[in-house]
Parts: sequence; structure tokens; C-alpha cells
Amino acid sequence: MNLFEIEKLQVKLDNIEKETLKEGFWSKDNSKILQEIKILKDKINSYTKIYTNLENLIEMNKLLEQENDESLVKELLSDTKNIDKEIEELEIKTLLSGKYDINNAIVSMHPGAGGTESQDWVEMLYRMYTRWAEKHNFQVKELDYLEGDEAGIKSVTFLVQGDYAYGYLKGEMGVHRLIRISPFDSGGRRHTSFASVEVLPEITDDIEIDINPDDLRVDTYRASGAGGQHINKTSSAVRITHIPTNIVVACQSERSQIQNRETAMKMLKSKLFDLKEKERQKNINDLKGEQKDIAWGSQIRSYIFCPYTLVKDHRTNYEVGNVQSVMDGQIDDFIEEYLKKYNQKNVI
Repeated sequence: MNLFEIEKLQVKLDNIEKETLKEGFWSKDNSKILQEIKILKDKINSYTKIYTNLENLIEMNKLLEQENDESLVKELLSDTKNIDKEIEELEIKTLLSGKYDINNAIVSMHPGAGGTESQDWVEMLYRMYTRWAEKHNFQVKELDYLEGDEAGIKSVTFLVQGDYAYGYLKGEMGVHRLIRISPFDSGGRRHTSFASVEVLPEITDDIEIDINPDDLRVDTYRASGAGGQHINKTSSAVRITHIPTNIVVACQSERSQIQNRETAMKMLKSKLFDLKEKERQKNINDLKGEQKDIAWGSQIRSYIFCPYTLVKDHRTNYEVGNVQSVMDGQIDDFIEEYLKKYNQKNVI
């Protein structure tokens, strides 16, 4: 099978562009369709560029067969490495083919048992994901934040905005384990900490989720914490409880109570939509990646600082020894290995 199947992508693009010619198209909010057109064009253009460059390499190789030019050899090797990298990047883009991969991502993180240790681990992971997002020019918007008692974070929810943010991050869903010498242990003992990461696609307005207002309990409060960027001085933070499912969402990032309520409702819709998808199908890999129970012992990845340094993904067996680079946001290789292993069946 041709992984890229450029003809299928072109047909899909042509069909979508026909929609833009229909009467009334521009009078509605069709930003999702326009975004999909942009991304399809980007894939097709990338493929075309690579194909042209490969043809040039073939011609250069023919020249080398006729004459031994050392400078041409160096140029050929350099261009070959560049094209190899471009092909791998296009392959990853093509693997982001799930129905919701194009969406923004809502990420929530919670510590496991262990108090300050696990709360500090959540803060380390939060930094890791924000660093990763910055490297990809994604925007991170903090939606809800609860500081730890002594250090770290009790819980945090944030929105990652950008093309395919959910597609890239869906494989991060699960339990992450940390092994290190604790900076909070005066005895210098080794500790194991856990944190759960939940990743949901942000539900856009074109997906309808019916919510009965009578099923909601809305509470307003002041943001907790010691101050700074995570504190609101008025009771503008909003917590919404969906009574039938007992799903709770909260937002305190906006300036007004109305804005916080709107954002919290979007979060609730994403959670209810996810719940609906779970009930509708047994295999939900397309929505949330490979599922594991959020229970200690089902970790998807381990980060070991002591007695040696190693980060290992237990699903793909991919590992690296440079823990610090991973904590600084270098997680692309883990993301790509996951996509290659679990998205191979749905490449278009």
C-alpha cells in the first residue's frame, strides 16, 4: 500500500473545495473546513516537493556515474539526508488521520498517591508538555490549576491549540511513572511517583452535544493558590458538575465568570462526547489512542533518574538515555513511534 496515496488526498481536497462554492458557505462559521483544506494542501505540496527533489537526486546520481566529482558527492549525500527527514515528517503527518486528530487538545493531569512527590511530578510533566508545545509553535492556555500543598500541582487542565494538537498528544494518555532520589526526602532515598494524563479532543461547534441545563450544577469560587498568575481576586472561577454522570469540570483562566463558564462548557462537552464514544464502540483507539486503566501499575512510560537515566515507553519499547532532554520537551520520537505502531491501519 502506498502510505501517502496522494491521489486519494487530492480527490478529498477537490470534494471539500466544492463545498466552498455552495451558496451560503461563507455566511456560516466553516473554519473547520477551511482548516482541513489548508492541511490537505500542505500534505500534497510536501509530497510534490519531495517527489521533485527525488527526481533531482536521480539526475545527480547519473552525473556521478559519468564523472567523479567530490563536491557533487557531498551535495548528493547532504540532499539525501534532508529528503529522508522530509519523508519521515510527511509520514507522521499522514498518520495523523483520525477523525479528531486535527482538533485542539484538552489535557488534564492528576498526581497519584504520594502527596508532594507526585504533585511535584505533575508539575514536571506540565513543564515538559508546555516546552514541547512551544517548540511546535502551539499555544498553551491554562484552564484550571490547583497548586500543591507544599510544592507541585494537585491538578491542572490546559488547552493546546494548533493543527493536529490532539493527533500528536493522544498517545500521551495514561499513567506516567517517575523514579528518582527525592528532593523532599532528607534521607536521600529513592521514590517512585505516578501521574495520570488525560487527553481529549476539543469539541468544535459543528459537533452537537445535547445537555439539559437541569442536569447541571454550577458553582462559582475564587481561584485557590498562593497568588501570581494562578489567582483571581474575584469569584469568577466556575465549576460545573454534570449530575447524571458526576463529571466535574472547572475553569479559572478567563477574566470574567461568563467566559469561564463558556470554556467550562466546552470542556464538559468534550468529556461527555468522549463518554458517548466509549459507550458506542469497544475499540476507541481512533479517539484516545490505546487505552489503559488509570491505575498505578498500568504506566505507559517510565522516567528513571536513578540509579541510571532512562525514559522508556512500555507500549513501543522505544527508549532514550537523556532524561533531561525529554523533560525539556524532546518527546517527538516517543510520539512518532506511537503513531507508527498504532495508526498504521488508518493512514488517510
